[in-house]
Amino acid sequence: MTGVTRRERLRAATELEIRQHARALLVEHGSDAVTLRAIARELGITAPALYRYYESREGLLRQLCDDICTDLATELHAASVEAGADFLDKVFGICRAFRRWALAHPEEFALVFATPQAEAERPDQFAGVFLGIVGPFLAEGAELADPALPFELPDLTAHQESLAAAFSTAGVELPPEALRPDVVHFLLRWWVRLYGHVALEVFGRFPFDLRHADRLFEAMLRELTHETGLV
Repeated sequence: MTGVTRRERLRAATELEIRQHARALLVEHGSDAVTLRAIARELGITAPALYRYYESREGLLRQLCDDICTDLATELHAASVEAGADFLDKVFGICRAFRRWALAHPEEFALVFATPQAEAERPDQFAGVFLGIVGPFLAEGAELADPALPFELPDLTAHQESLAAAFSTAGVELPPEALRPDVVHFLLRWWVRLYGHVALEVFGRFPFDLRHADRLFEAMLRELTHETGLV
């Protein structure tokens, strides 16, 4: 078995430098500023030379999304560990960590969560992160879900199978009862409310001057615990 060649090391180092410069442009100026020409100028090389590493700007942005999701996963995992063993404390810890991260990284949040999915067949990287983190909690809290649904759900068989496959890909094997329709509904309610609040806050889209967003966020978490039967 041969080791990594010098050429391979140089290629890896250059690719990392490209991604670092792209990430810096994203953070400082937004996604529109991330162009192969701008990165080439930063690196002191020609734009065509970058095509040896990335075939298009879209390919580079997809890689940035993956990098961002990896960093976010690290933060959310740390928050879940720090929260301790209590189920509700872990859920709250992850929700709060997600909000902190989003507010501290608005351009990265916008790229990952507010950019249309150009390739429908490409898996959502954050979905894998989210499932990998909430999967164990979902299995642990399956019996906490409220079986009384506010409306009749359509046939979720295909979605449940896809969800089970996504969990398995993320390394989480769940018992069948953890994917009951009411539990899937439970998970969706938490994610929709969490994402909705955070997106409005990050993009400054609340319809009024919100001076105590943190209090509103905490109230939303408490309301969700009651609505979903966690307390």
